Amino acid sequence: MKLKFFGAAGIVTGSCHMLKFNNKKILVDCGMFQGRKQTSMLNYEPFKFDPKEIDAVFLTHAHIDHSGLIPKLYKHGYRNKIYCTAATKDLCRIMLEDSAGIQEFENKWDNKRLKKQGKPLRQPLYSVADAKKCMKLFKGIQYNELIKVFDDLEVVFRDAGHIMGSAIVEAFVLEDKPKKIIFSGDLGQWNAPIIDDPTCLKTADFVVCESTYGGRTHEPMKKRDQILIDLIKTTYKNGGKLLIPSFAIERTQELIYTLNRIAEKNLIPKIPIFVDSPLAIKATKIFQQHTENYDDEAVNLLAEGDNPFEFPNLTYTLKTEESKALNEMAEPAVIIASSGMCTGGRIKHHLKNHMGKPNTTIFFIGFQAQGTLGRRIRDGTKFVKIYGKSYKINAKIVDVEGFSSHADQPQLMKWLNCFQTKPKLFIVHGEPDEQAALKKAYKSGHIAKLWEEVEL
Repeated sequence: MKLKFFGAAGIVTGSCHMLKFNNKKILVDCGMFQGRKQTSMLNYEPFKFDPKEIDAVFLTHAHIDHSGLIPKLYKHGYRNKIYCTAATKDLCRIMLEDSAGIQEFENKWDNKRLKKQGKPLRQPLYSVADAKKCMKLFKGIQYNELIKVFDDLEVVFRDAGHIMGSAIVEAFVLEDKPKKIIFSGDLGQWNAPIIDDPTCLKTADFVVCESTYGGRTHEPMKKRDQILIDLIKTTYKNGGKLLIPSFAIERTQELIYTLNRIAEKNLIPKIPIFVDSPLAIKATKIFQQHTENYDDEAVNLLAEGDNPFEFPNLTYTLKTEESKALNEMAEPAVIIASSGMCTGGRIKHHLKNHMGKPNTTIFFIGFQAQGTLGRRIRDGTKFVKIYGKSYKINAKIVDVEGFSSHADQPQLMKWLNCFQTKPKLFIVHGEPDEQAALKKAYKSGHIAKLWEEVEL
């Protein structure tokens, strides 16, 4: 049995791992590379395997850095099943089509630039049609359901507590000497709103574990909530805008959930709050449909007739005209818009219109990959280019990791310490410092390298 790392090794994005045994090839995730140009350009390289030879795909969750190259996989000939949870399947239906739309739009923009430079034009990674067609391969399954994929492979998906439908993949390879290999996917925080905690597992021979925050500790939830309250009060007082770049799935919904709670307690002034992301709006509707994934607190709220995704002063702006109108607003407002790393979407328009004003605050609540617009702003650059034009940043920048849907180091170690006998650990999905820090905390482990193959 062999394991090969085709992404998210030494970097955070591009999750894609291949398990090989008994002449079978299984992919766990097929995600998009994001961040620096040299990293994102990996998306345009041919797969380093033949998609037609892949026997099955296990998808841990819907985030684009885990699912975003599935339409490309389909485009190049993959036609077998894609196993995931039912919620992940529903989220991918909107996520992948949205990603394809972005590919087509940005490809036109890039080709105009390449044409002026006399360079060869590029094709989009995949089309909206590819994104729609690949959905027929998705098979939604329930948590804790044993699936016999092949005679020599059984799989169980466990709740990863990261986003709605996120899963830990527990694979049983039934060779002469049966082995269990676990892929953590992305692990969430304990006691996070809406969804359940990550599932503790007691036995495994091998564990492939993420390390996004492998060397860091998040702010306590009470502290992060107080920071949000203080920022809203300051924004209201200064008559400015609070811009929150937010991932459309989970981060936006958790933020709305938190805002609902603090608004009901009258902890913030009655300031207009806008969710300005068509994708986030669609994702929120899917969240409302999959109540089977809610934790007890969210279930109780619904039972009491309190919809956590609706409250006074909250407005969902779906139409482009509604989004543009926000830039003309004179009064203070909170604007939540995707994308979370400021790589696309409506947040870029709000940034170019407002980040030059000293009464604007840009509030980062999630991971910013190296090379992204969000990372450059967060790290203190004074000028950024958006759509080819340079803009000065006079806004206040605030970064809080406590809203992250990723586990921090203490929580990763809490999950790893669930195992009664220490499994061999492969560390993925993290920048080098974070991977090294998790290895040090675990006191062993193999830091995965891109394109590396290991014998299990």
